[in-house]
Amino acid sequence: MEGYLAVIVIVAVVALLAAGGLFLLFRPGRKAPPPVLPPEAPTLPEEEEKRPAAAGEEAEGATTTLPPPVKPAEPAVVVPEIEVPPPSAGRMVRLRSRLARSQNALGRGLLELLSRDRLDDEVWDEIEESLITADVGVAPTQAIVEELRTRVKVLGSRTHDEVRGLLREQLLAQINPDLDRTLNVVAPGERPAVVLVVGVNGTGKTTTTGKLARSLIGDGKKVVLGAADTFRAAAADQLQTWGERVGADTVRGPEGGDPASVAFDAVARGIEEKVDVVIVDTAGRLHTKTGLMDELGKVKRVIEKKATVDEVLLVLDATTGQNGMRQAQVFGEAVNITGIALTKLDGTAKGGIVISVQRELGVPVKLVGLGEGPDDLAPFDPEVFVDAILGD
Repeated sequence: MEGYLAVIVIVAVVALLAAGGLFLLFRPGRKAPPPVLPPEAPTLPEEEEKRPAAAGEEAEGATTTLPPPVKPAEPAVVVPEIEVPPPSAGRMVRLRSRLARSQNALGRGLLELLSRDRLDDEVWDEIEESLITADVGVAPTQAIVEELRTRVKVLGSRTHDEVRGLLREQLLAQINPDLDRTLNVVAPGERPAVVLVVGVNGTGKTTTTGKLARSLIGDGKKVVLGAADTFRAAAADQLQTWGERVGADTVRGPEGGDPASVAFDAVARGIEEKVDVVIVDTAGRLHTKTGLMDELGKVKRVIEKKATVDEVLLVLDATTGQNGMRQAQVFGEAVNITGIALTKLDGTAKGGIVISVQRELGVPVKLVGLGEGPDDLAPFDPEVFVDAILGD
């Protein structure tokens, strides 16, 4: 009986405990505990998830290392192709048509006047006026007219061909085809030839320097350029561009620096690299500025500490006509001019400037600019020039 009572007591206690637990679990206001989720699998990049396990790899739990991203290659610097200029020989013949278009009016006018049946004083005055208007100059014009009058009297009747022959002969005589127009670009010994390019502002010195470099390289010479126009950074940039096109080094200095120092360094570079020619471009200067003209003389003297200046080219704008004569004279006093480069001869220039500038300076026209193209600088040929003026 006692055992039976003990079992009843134990069952009652267990029942009470179970009821208390249920009460605690489901009492009002108690929030349900969050559900327990299974552990989340690690997320792999799409490429890794799709990549099959390689031979020897563990399919599960293996650590995958991807290669670093490949950076896009930087674009390669495009080096401009070096141009191969044509040789200087025959350039003026090729450009003759341009010269004829700009100068033919003079030739036609003179031939028409000389072909008249009666040549009185009035006609000769017209011939003289035509020559002076064409910038031939007073003294050369008087010499031409005097000689023509004498020859016409001897001939009597004149055909068109005879008149043309007379005029051609007189124009050639005034231009003087016997003058040595060779550029001094062949230096004796081991040093390079040195060409100094001078002139007033706006005549096209830097462009002429670049075109001359092209012409010489076209003739097979190696060239170094000296950007001694330190007053204009644009001039040095322009010259360097000309050089890069044909593979010529350009020596330049700081803006506003000493031009004589740049010229000296250019010659030194030319000697070091054993080039054939060094061309030094100087700053444009007004012929009335004494200090600037003295500086030009200093540039020449400093160069001569390293090498001889073989050629001093005066660049003249042919369209300035007789106004350029005084400029030429002053430059001739500052440095010993050895040759003239006439630019813009294909434009509104009067062809007679060739005669007058040679007569005033006593030095030959060696180069003429007959266009804006890079190869439109040509060695001056008197016969081609006169024939272009007179036409066929």
